[in-house]
Amino acid sequence: MSKPVKGTERSAAGRPPVVVVAGGGTAGHIEPALALADAVMRLRPDATVVALGTERGLENKLVPARGYALELIPPVPLPRKPTPELLRLPLKVRDSVRRTREVLERVGADVVVGFGGYVALPAYLAARGRTPIVVHEANQSPGLANKVGARFAARVAVAVPGTPLPKAEVVGIPLRRSITSLDRAALRAEARKHFGLDPDAPTLLVFGGSQGAQSINSAVSGAAKELADAGIGVLHAHGPKNTLVVQEFPGKPAYVPVPYLERMDLAYAAADVAVCRSGAMTVAEVTAVGLPAVFVPLPHGNGEQATNARPAVTAGAALMVEDADLTAAKIAELVVPLTVDADRVAKMGAAAVGMGHREADELLAKIVLEAAGA
Repeated sequence: MSKPVKGTERSAAGRPPVVVVAGGGTAGHIEPALALADAVMRLRPDATVVALGTERGLENKLVPARGYALELIPPVPLPRKPTPELLRLPLKVRDSVRRTREVLERVGADVVVGFGGYVALPAYLAARGRTPIVVHEANQSPGLANKVGARFAARVAVAVPGTPLPKAEVVGIPLRRSITSLDRAALRAEARKHFGLDPDAPTLLVFGGSQGAQSINSAVSGAAKELADAGIGVLHAHGPKNTLVVQEFPGKPAYVPVPYLERMDLAYAAADVAVCRSGAMTVAEVTAVGLPAVFVPLPHGNGEQATNARPAVTAGAALMVEDADLTAAKIAELVVPLTVDADRVAKMGAAAVGMGHREADELLAKIVLEAAGA
């Protein structure tokens, strides 16, 4: 661990710790930050957790809903890799760092925890040399902000082995307790009734992130007849900006399209198999609840979604299909026989649970509180 810096002594002297989390922008950054915040409060009910965000991020909805204070700072859009574009951002960076430093001083931060993205970089730079920093990286391929922050962080936590950051400690991805404590079997009947699904049929859960995925929507809905003929029910979150019209087959298990899933815990409980993207949070949640998956990595970015999916595939907990190869015929060929094979589903589910993540929230919370001197 690096030498304690300003903030550690104050908390160690007996004042309740103040933890600042920087994980704004997307749900993939915000949800781990909030899961960590919940774990900190369980371990230290006297602590204060403050979240950093920007006025345009999802944190404006998610953070207040979970009961945490939100401080807004100017965003610093980041390229995925060091490029000349980054050199054109000094004024934006300087302003955001100054504003962030004002927040850290005003709330009396004892530790700053960053989860990557355009909120984390100014947080790291504002805290450097003043307040202990903990970095959490969810992807095996780190983003630019965490590459920078890890250089001077007190502790660096990562989701999976082999993440190329200095001093990396593998802890998994912090997840909501409603996910990690989920008893799918106990909730199955309630979950299927909630969504209007057949209570006894093998059930496929389909989703593509909060906005849906058109390629997944087309492929799975295109195989509706094959799914119905195999006696498979479907719960399909197609995204709020998309529409999905699926032919009904009387006497067969229902195919239920919904724009968005507010109750992911019930969706996981209702399902036997999932077809979904492989963002780091999705992979962590699906494996934590023991749900076999067919991952369809987003074919953009630096390939991190395929990288996220590989450990689950290697463990025997999931299959992976490239986005370009996903068709209705592929669903009929691959997904239908998997979903109706109860023995195979059970083996894949057991392999998924063995991958970890269930205790990542408290493991990271202990690291954070140690860094704060609490």
